[in-house]
Amino acid sequence: MNQQEIQDLLTRQRKYFQTGATLPVSTRLAALKRLYAAITANEKEIHLALQKDLGKSNFESYMCETGMVLEEISYMLKNTPRFAREKRVPTPLAQFHSRSFQKPSPYGVVLIMSPWNYPFMLTISPLVDALAAGNTAIIKPSAYSPCTSQVIARIISQCFPSRYAAVVTGGRAENTCLLSQHFDYIFFTGSQAVGKEVMRNAAEHLTPVTLELGGKSPCIVDETANISLAARRIVFGKYLNCGQTCVAPDYLYCHRSVKDKLVKELKKQLQKQYGKDPLHNPNYGKIINEKHFQRILGLISENMLAYGGKSEKKSLRIEPTILDHVRFSDPVMQEEIFGPVLPVLVFDRLDEVIRQVNAMPHPLALYLFTSDKKAAENVLSRCGFGGGCINDTIIHLATTEMGFGGFGESGMGAYHGKTGFDTFTHYKSIVEKKTWIDLPMRYQPYRKTYEKMLRFFLK
Repeated sequence: MNQQEIQDLLTRQRKYFQTGATLPVSTRLAALKRLYAAITANEKEIHLALQKDLGKSNFESYMCETGMVLEEISYMLKNTPRFAREKRVPTPLAQFHSRSFQKPSPYGVVLIMSPWNYPFMLTISPLVDALAAGNTAIIKPSAYSPCTSQVIARIISQCFPSRYAAVVTGGRAENTCLLSQHFDYIFFTGSQAVGKEVMRNAAEHLTPVTLELGGKSPCIVDETANISLAARRIVFGKYLNCGQTCVAPDYLYCHRSVKDKLVKELKKQLQKQYGKDPLHNPNYGKIINEKHFQRILGLISENMLAYGGKSEKKSLRIEPTILDHVRFSDPVMQEEIFGPVLPVLVFDRLDEVIRQVNAMPHPLALYLFTSDKKAAENVLSRCGFGGGCINDTIIHLATTEMGFGGFGESGMGAYHGKTGFDTFTHYKSIVEKKTWIDLPMRYQPYRKTYEKMLRFFLK
């Protein structure tokens, strides 16, 4: 789309929203049901697109993409009528006789910009929340996952008129044009660098934003951890989607006394889960493009290589890799890896871990493997991060009962479930005052008697 077409689309959506057509709960539920039916009907095509873009297997595509979206829709179908109701709140005695309530209201026209690593789930899941809240939406999927973007565009056009929900495909030119427009809310998932541009453009119109970014998420393993179980779960979380997961453990920070045992168990799990030749494992994904393929290879240092490291340029695959004897000053620790490379660092005391994690930009996730409840409480209380797990990885984002989002440099705002509905909703605080009584104490001329009454009411 060119600039004029995007402006016309935005105008149509704003006019449609202002008619109130998206406000009835019945309209929202009908939209979600159409979307659910379209996803189930096109599941094979979605999974094929994900396989072409990222090499994902059908099982992984359902587990991490379509299945999670369908769960989010089911949750919203069940709960939107309750979420959309006015909520009565207590009224202060000084406002006698009144009714105070909060009225959930959609923002209006929202922009959803999604990344390439989970191109279906990270596009449609926020859309579900936006529609449940009563908004219209313009969706901009990533140009790096073109097959999935095409399927998304086709599904959305089948489900909704463009004045309600529409997809804009393309690259940087379209992104720049969209961000120059006045939206009522912007939801962005992607890199910190682009997130800053989104926020900078949103500020021109004072548009509220949710930023789901990333960062170097630590995976801490202390000396009390169940090492074999920790290795199994770390391998799952780190190498899922070929390491291209915003909440993947970015580096392993383990107690010096268990490091060798842990690395040994990690190697066992890598062979067990991915086989001896992962480059030819049909269930192992690929790097999204050659640019990122070369970037990741540049982070692998031969003198630190403890496992893996092989690659195949034709298929854009890099073996699950472990780097040992890594220091925080090394190049691999200067940026988010976003690939199948796991650096291993060691610590001697937990206070050292807390100081180091807090000295770095706030990560999107933090994982801690321990059997010590006091140690867990210490880390959870003192470290700043978006969310995470104790004795597991990744799974904290797979529930509709908790919001998922970043903190500080890893983003702002959250979504999933009720939190997602709240993200795309403005809660109007309203007092409905009765007309049959009017207390005179707030009006001039002020009197001592009224002052005493006011002090009584406002205690």
